[in-house]
Amino acid sequence: MLTHILAAAFRSNIKGFTLIELMVSVSVTSILTAIAVPNFGDFIVKLRVDNEISQLQRILLITRNAAINSGYKTILCPLDVNSHCTNQWHEELSAFVDVNGNKKFDSDDNEKLLSIRAAIKSQDKLVYGKGRTRITFKPTGQLSGLANGTFRYCPKDYEYNARGIVVARSGRLYQSSDIDNDGIDENRGNKEISCD
Repeated sequence: MLTHILAAAFRSNIKGFTLIELMVSVSVTSILTAIAVPNFGDFIVKLRVDNEISQLQRILLITRNAAINSGYKTILCPLDVNSHCTNQWHEELSAFVDVNGNKKFDSDDNEKLLSIRAAIKSQDKLVYGKGRTRITFKPTGQLSGLANGTFRYCPKDYEYNARGIVVARSGRLYQSSDIDNDGIDENRGNKEISCD
């Protein structure tokens, strides 16, 4: 019985690919891959930038809401080893209530960290103003200071994918967007987000 089944199997027509069909399939696959891979890299960078901007907006909102709810000024900044604010915005960011008003984090005065945002792992840049070391919200939710500021997130080698968050004097946050559909984000004043 088994021999009859094997014999029938060998007599049936076995279909497969010809060499030409295989070469055409490999060529088409290679062309599609060559087209898709550069666009895929750009897509991954855009996702990374969007994620970083979302995390930044989240910690800014936490900081502002804590100022409103606590009745004290709250600060968001990158802290050094002595708990002083620095201008290294690509490092870990810390949000805290400044109970004693000395513009630094003092755990001895029962100041608690509200939230921490991890440092940027890639070689991207995050910049806030020129030389600014902190952002401070008053209990009214407004910025403490005379001017608004713009956070700029600039991905390495993909500066045209830069995005930003404008922090208005009122304390409100505004994400950049591509207003003129040229592929580059602008702030609310139609100024392109620059990585310079």
